[in-house]
Amino acid sequence: MSSRRRRPRISVLLLILVSLTLILVERVRCQTGDASAAAELLYSTVFGGLTSTFIEEMQTQASFCIANPTTDWNMAFNYTTNLEFLANCLGSQGDAPRRICTAAEIKFYLDNVFIQASSGGASSLMPNKNCNLTTWLSGCEPGWACGVDPLVPVDLENSTSIPSRTSDCQACCEGFFCPQGLTCMMPCPLGAYCPLARPNNKTGLCEPYQYQLPVGHPNHTCGGANIWADVGTSEEIFCPAGDYCPTTIDREPCRRGHYCRRGSTSQIRCSKLTSCKPNTGNQNMHAYGIMLIVALIALLLLIYSCSDQILSIRERRRAKSRDRAARRVQQSENARIRWKAAKDAARKHVNGLQKSLSRKFSRKRDQDQHRMLEDEVDPEVDNNTLPPLVYPSESGGSQVSYTEPEKRSRESNNPTAKVHELKDVSLGHEGPPLEIEDKNSRRKRPKPRETDSQIFQYAYAQIEKEKSREAKNENLTFSRVISMAATCEIRQRPLIEVTFKDLTLTLKGKRKCLLKSLTGKITPGHIAAVMGPSGAGKTTFLSALAGKATGCTRGGLILLNGDPESIHSYRKIIGFVPQDDIVHGDLTVEENLWFSARCRLSADLRKADRVLIVERVIGNLGLHEVRDSLVGTVEKRGISGGQRKRVNVGLEMVMEPSLLFLDEPTSGLDSSSSRLLLQALRHEAQAGVNICMVVHQPSYALFQMFDDLILLAKGGLMVYHGPVRNVEKYFGDLGIYVPERINPPDYYIDILEGLVEPITGFNYKELPLIWMVENGYTVPKDMQSNAAVLAMSATVGSDAGEEQTFAGELWQDMRFNVELRRDHLYHNFFKWNDLSGRRTPSTVLQYKFFLGRIGKQRLREARLHATDYIILLIAGACLGSITSISDSNFGASGYSYTIIAISLLCQIAALRSFSMDKLQYRRESASGMSRLAYFMAKDTSDHFNTLIKPVIYLSMFYFFTNPRSSLLDNYIVLVCLVYCVTGMGYAFAIFLNPGPAQLCSVLLPVCLTLLATQAFSNENLKFIAKLCYPKWALEAFVVANAKRYYGVWLLTRCGALYRLGYNVHWWTLCNVIVVMFGVVSRAIAFIGLLTLDKK
Repeated sequence: MSSRRRRPRISVLLLILVSLTLILVERVRCQTGDASAAAELLYSTVFGGLTSTFIEEMQTQASFCIANPTTDWNMAFNYTTNLEFLANCLGSQGDAPRRICTAAEIKFYLDNVFIQASSGGASSLMPNKNCNLTTWLSGCEPGWACGVDPLVPVDLENSTSIPSRTSDCQACCEGFFCPQGLTCMMPCPLGAYCPLARPNNKTGLCEPYQYQLPVGHPNHTCGGANIWADVGTSEEIFCPAGDYCPTTIDREPCRRGHYCRRGSTSQIRCSKLTSCKPNTGNQNMHAYGIMLIVALIALLLLIYSCSDQILSIRERRRAKSRDRAARRVQQSENARIRWKAAKDAARKHVNGLQKSLSRKFSRKRDQDQHRMLEDEVDPEVDNNTLPPLVYPSESGGSQVSYTEPEKRSRESNNPTAKVHELKDVSLGHEGPPLEIEDKNSRRKRPKPRETDSQIFQYAYAQIEKEKSREAKNENLTFSRVISMAATCEIRQRPLIEVTFKDLTLTLKGKRKCLLKSLTGKITPGHIAAVMGPSGAGKTTFLSALAGKATGCTRGGLILLNGDPESIHSYRKIIGFVPQDDIVHGDLTVEENLWFSARCRLSADLRKADRVLIVERVIGNLGLHEVRDSLVGTVEKRGISGGQRKRVNVGLEMVMEPSLLFLDEPTSGLDSSSSRLLLQALRHEAQAGVNICMVVHQPSYALFQMFDDLILLAKGGLMVYHGPVRNVEKYFGDLGIYVPERINPPDYYIDILEGLVEPITGFNYKELPLIWMVENGYTVPKDMQSNAAVLAMSATVGSDAGEEQTFAGELWQDMRFNVELRRDHLYHNFFKWNDLSGRRTPSTVLQYKFFLGRIGKQRLREARLHATDYIILLIAGACLGSITSISDSNFGASGYSYTIIAISLLCQIAALRSFSMDKLQYRRESASGMSRLAYFMAKDTSDHFNTLIKPVIYLSMFYFFTNPRSSLLDNYIVLVCLVYCVTGMGYAFAIFLNPGPAQLCSVLLPVCLTLLATQAFSNENLKFIAKLCYPKWALEAFVVANAKRYYGVWLLTRCGALYRLGYNVHWWTLCNVIVVMFGVVSRAIAFIGLLTLDKK
């Protein structure tokens, strides 16, 4: 009760000081004799000096509901503009100052008002000294007051005891109110209308108030106002909507073009484009809402259309530059071909001419020498026969200069000059002209920026050179590639040789052997095919070599270039193509490849070299025709399945890997597409890439394109590992011959499946043991005694025949899940030593690349975002129509619905940010791309919706409800709210599957809002409510609205905020807390992004 009564004491001080100023009127009136002059003199001499004291008391004790003490005081009790009500009271009732309430009476009244408002009880006052069961004067009736005995001095500052009031009971003065149960009167605040009541003979009420005349008192008349409390209790003294009350005794109707809210002291001019009829309490602002919607739609259309247009123009310009460069390179290549043909023809002609003229030159050699000697001694010689001039050259030798006629004659007589001339012409077609300039001038001159045409011309010229080199060296071997790389003809990649010895993989918890005693190696420059029947562990073997086998216990060794290093240390130069086509369907083929190249190639690589790599991959994979086509999704048709498979492979090829793993890349492809893919991989192998791929029953032509074969049997046992050209010889030595018209790999797999019985006497289950014995590998203990039986035991596991209880199996599964999660955390957070030697782009650069990619995806999802905006628009219109901003609770109910609607719609929309591309994220993060850059780019792209969605919602809701709070305040709160719930949507999308995530996004806002709006008496429940973001968002909405209620609304504001536990100064704090909820949610979501992974 002490804390509950502390706040009412604030308003007590306010009214006490008003009473103190009014009581001085009696003394002033005695000196002046005029009530108006007395009131003016009172305010000028006494009231102005006491205002500062009142404001200090309000600031210290009523800070929870007083935003600005000076403003609130002046808006409620500053009567300096019009003291008519005070002058009228002094003129009509000479002893009126003796009927003004003392401090004790005001304190008694306000304590009762706050107690009843908080408890919801009756509005009657408790018994007191003057009004009780035994004593009930006429002044105790509502609207009446009594004075203190003239012989008894009145101490208005006495706040402990109520004085005895029994004399001269009269009706309350207009502009004052006299509560029922008290025999004194108090001044009405500004914004109230307190005239003298008039009786209604039909109802028996004193209008405009709601009290009745006492029964049995025929001389008792209606008095003045009887109560001032919150608007729900004392609605009759509030100046009604449509009228304004400049003083507490005057009431004027609103004129046309103006509107007057309830409790107004002046009329407000309506805004332009709004319609305000006479006596209206609010302005119709639907036109502004429609204008805002139209402007917003125009802005969004401008953004989306212009951005799409800019991207389209950029792509067209890029395509034109690419086509122009391709034509130039093709022209140069055609010129080179023509030059080569001309050179061969000229060389053939020169060789024949030299043979025919050799004898003639030998016969005339003596004659020519004799004639030259005669010319030297001839005195009559002209300039044309002078010997050539000799000039010193830069190299220190001599340089011969011939005259023009002699030069022309020599060139015409020399057949090889034509050959050199053709050669000079041909050199101009092989590449861009070389500029020879001084070193100093080159340093001073700034480096010109390469245009797209120059870059593409360089790339296509290099590709043509590579094609010509390949055509020249058709049977190019890997050793020749190494020698060419040493002479800088081609760029050399780091070489990685993978050696595995006794590789064994056992599933944790279940003790099931997946791979068993595998020994071998895959070498750079070779394409190794991993084949075997279903269940042989092909993908498991590939995952074990790539370091992706989690939840398993690995035995044996895996050596990289002979060292026991972790495969993760070379992650930046290792590519892994999954079996599923995990590509972004809303990006084009070129955009998918370019993004992978930007994020995974070396940061030191020139843009021209990146273009060369991407164009080379597009050409090798045969994707020229669909490079600008969207890949497509399940809902939206894109490129074909074979092209999608090639794009899936190209994502790893564009990063120039040194080691490339592929899991069934030819599955679902026809023979031509598979051959094209193998040719592209052969090109990579010639560059020194170590390629290992799982293949499922290739054709014979494709089978011959592989270098090595790893053949596995069921249970993860090796049957053969060696060159493809020797596999038939190996099985032939065992007596297994491939029948005619049968594909060898299909026949071998049928044998390992048990579908075909070998002609020889041994069982197909003995083939792994034969391979181990012939190569001298270690034979496992369980295969040494009985190979035929125990080789099969690997497929069942070492615990075959053991029967476990239900509790044992449950404990085994729990232990397996815990160890699996531990492995995921280890792989995600362990810092591996980088031995790749490649410096990929930083997190900031990758953030830029991610942001650009997501921006394109958002533009292509414009229809989906438009649907979200339309739903928000409809929600704002519906809630704005069916709800109203109540003055009693400052719109708390309407804002509660707003919080639920915004939270629900924005959370569901935020789920798409991370739930739609989980597989793509896992592939990109496993390749070494920055998780932080991915998350921050997603969050940054959603900030556009964070800023736009509140405008869309408020364009309907705000202009339909027209609250007193400003549009900017509501917008800021909604921006913070959307930011908060978007972060929660991230967490749901990352931690949960799509179905449960949508369910939580619907239920959580409703439950939290209901919890936050309940009035709990239990402290624990109050603390839980404070942990709900709707509590702080609702407080920000209510406080922003409550600060706009002045004057007569002071008690309503303080009572409502006191009942709800809100503080008028916490608007900024509430918004910060809501934003912090969003920050914490994003932090939790990012942690989940790092720790959670697909099982």
